[in-house]
Amino acid sequence: MLLKAYAKINWSLDTVGTRADGYHLLDMVMQTVDLHDDVELTPAAELSLSAGGRTRVPESSDNLALRAALALRERAGVQHGAAIRLHKRIPVGAGMGGGSSDAAAVLRGLNELWKLHYPEEELERVGLSLGADVPFCLRGGLCRAEGVGEVLTPLRPARAMHLVVIQPCRGLSTREVFTALGEGEPPRRPDTAGVIRALEAGQLAPLADAMYNTLQPVSERFRPPIREAVARLREHGARAAQMTGSGSAVFGVFGSAEAARTAWESLRRRYRVCHLTHTLLTDHLGDAP
Repeated sequence: MLLKAYAKINWSLDTVGTRADGYHLLDMVMQTVDLHDDVELTPAAELSLSAGGRTRVPESSDNLALRAALALRERAGVQHGAAIRLHKRIPVGAGMGGGSSDAAAVLRGLNELWKLHYPEEELERVGLSLGADVPFCLRGGLCRAEGVGEVLTPLRPARAMHLVVIQPCRGLSTREVFTALGEGEPPRRPDTAGVIRALEAGQLAPLADAMYNTLQPVSERFRPPIREAVARLREHGARAAQMTGSGSAVFGVFGSAEAARTAWESLRRRYRVCHLTHTLLTDHLGDAP
């Protein structure tokens, strides 16, 4: 069984409070993009994980994909196995949900392979025990995400957006970024309602005005190349550019596929990790092109 594990971007990310356990409460708009890892599942007596591709990831229970399989097996009370093979394309430590998306694909695939027949809501509960982005990666599409990221409201984008994604430096720890954020008032907040209106209308200029990531200034202090990469995207014609998640990847939004490709052709000579991609309109990831 071969599945695609799609990356995501944050059109907006706002911090709106803190839970009693210290986790930040968020208000975000996230969307699936066509950049993806491949996840291959094969029936086997035991659970195992191997990984290849451009980026190296652990092949132990430190990997969220294997942890997802173990969690699903425990929830179902079965002793089934599977050989899990990852082919990585999504940058690691990038804020693009690569590990969460791999975990989501494993949950979807093993639910079918093991004939568990769990509904999506049950898979999302298992996913949330692994990480706050896993429920979104199970659902996909365009969503407003609240709480710690698990309260999802599906949205309907009017059109695909053409993107260039750059990871200009090594990855960042989400925990480290949120710890550094503290509880002070951020210098700026996104217009989340404006982001939603612009995406549902397919209007790029209002989207550029409304989108923002409150974590970006914090992450730029850890990794100054983030700021430089955002500037390079704008110099190459991006109508808007910002960091996704807690970084370290940034993306630029272009007015056409041709403009995005022209920028990518130039920027990939400067940046080793540079992807040409686009947003996906469907929330049924198995049907995505």
